Amino acid sequence: MAKKTRNASAGTPALVALDRAGVPYAQHPYTHDPASDLSFGMEAAAAIGAEPAHVFKTLLADVDGRLVVGIVPVTGSLDLKALARAVGGKRATMADAAAAERATGYVVGGISPLGQRTRHTTVLDASAEGLPAVYVSGGRRGLDVSLAPADLLRLTRGRVAPIARD
Repeated sequence: MAKKTRNASAGTPALVALDRAGVPYAQHPYTHDPASDLSFGMEAAAAIGAEPAHVFKTLLADVDGRLVVGIVPVTGSLDLKALARAVGGKRATMADAAAAERATGYVVGGISPLGQRTRHTTVLDASAEGLPAVYVSGGRRGLDVSLAPADLLRLTRGRVAPIARD
């Protein structure tokens, strides 16, 4: 991976968290086009030249009254029933965008699983296993970071489960 940025004071909370942990990562900035017809994740994959199945989106769901982070490839969607099962819950619904922004400190389209305002239970889709790196939001629209799935799990204290659907 490319050399990481050490100027944490100029970074997002996600970059600060990565730098503090000493985790190897690479930044992949791109110009976000608000007029794009693509989803945020597919736009990122196209802009940085990454395989879309390796680019993951960070979604928040309400599982039995608590917010849970689901990280799934941008090529699919979050299976809410599978996410609820993965965390021992019964019912899950997508979190309201405003609630997700308040809880994470990020704006929709730039929500990173790293450096969130509040730590949430986090589940990474099983498709990430075996990949050398995954791309996730770096904490703002127009910035992705790539890192090893094991490092992402360690930093988020996450777990792996099949939570994506095509």
